[in-house]
Amino acid sequence: MLYRTLGRTGIKVSPYCLGAMMFGKMANADHDACTRIIHKALDFGINFVDTADRYSDGESETIVGRALKGRRDHVVLATKFTGPMGQDPNQQGASRRWIVKAVEGSLRRLGTDHIDLYQVHRMPADTDVEEILSTLTDLMRAGKIRAFGTSTVPASDIVEAQHVAERRGLARFRTEQPPYSILNRAIEREVLPTCQRYGMGVMAWSPLAKGMLTGKYRKGERTPDSLRARVFPKAMSDESSLDAVEQLIPLAESVDMSLMHMALAFVVSHPALTAAIIGPRTEEQLDGLLSGATVRLSDDVLNRIDEIVPPGVDVAPLEGAAYAPPAISNSLLRRRNLDERAAA
Repeated sequence: MLYRTLGRTGIKVSPYCLGAMMFGKMANADHDACTRIIHKALDFGINFVDTADRYSDGESETIVGRALKGRRDHVVLATKFTGPMGQDPNQQGASRRWIVKAVEGSLRRLGTDHIDLYQVHRMPADTDVEEILSTLTDLMRAGKIRAFGTSTVPASDIVEAQHVAERRGLARFRTEQPPYSILNRAIEREVLPTCQRYGMGVMAWSPLAKGMLTGKYRKGERTPDSLRARVFPKAMSDESSLDAVEQLIPLAESVDMSLMHMALAFVVSHPALTAAIIGPRTEEQLDGLLSGATVRLSDDVLNRIDEIVPPGVDVAPLEGAAYAPPAISNSLLRRRNLDERAAA
């Protein structure tokens, strides 16, 4: 396994990061089976594991924590916060009040005294970035976390956070976790260059475009009955995505590899990328993913991919999973109130 440096933290991680979203009641409730998946990944050489407190309401963290007993010191452990963890409106978000409580919950479920990478799952619009940075800096100084980062934020927020950290003498975000795949390349325009400018590590989620790049979803064929298809019905039947897939499959076959392996190799070939997050639900899926770990793409193949899906373009819909800025998600920010419109 050839390890990479996580941004400028000095931490060495594998180019595949084991994502734990599928562990727990949401997808695989068999704790023993999930543990076997984790152990097999570690035995292969993966030393990077990513989860979140909200995955199966904390069950994923519990599974990961139990599986890492006796092996914790050899794993770079990442988790995330901000998602709702109860009915109370203050059991979510990124206020100092919640972050301090959320990290204790994650530490307890993970069975560890520190988290290597603690990430803001989604940047809330109602919390000042200085509040977030100061709290995370305090947690780092207390030894509860080693570094912190973000997930799925626009380049403008990354720049603002870096400037605030510098002005206030706070620790800064060291990583970003965006969606990135052959079918979702919009972050190549601004997010990836911005991360490179600030020396941030980048871990891509959904490198297989929610499964569209596994080769199971084909144009003119019935959509397989899968968890992804049930959760993201529009994405898994999107015509533009299927058109691209039908062009990508023969390209992969022409260089004697599967579409899935070509898709993963594409993601980790970008110089800004530290790791691709793989999220297997079963051991069989993990085996399939790992079998392509040594695949490398030539410039000719990368050029052909650029012709099918141009750089900086999103072909596949992210269907609610990507960042939506407040000006888009909140209609009140786009409309004058009735009194103002009447007076205009």
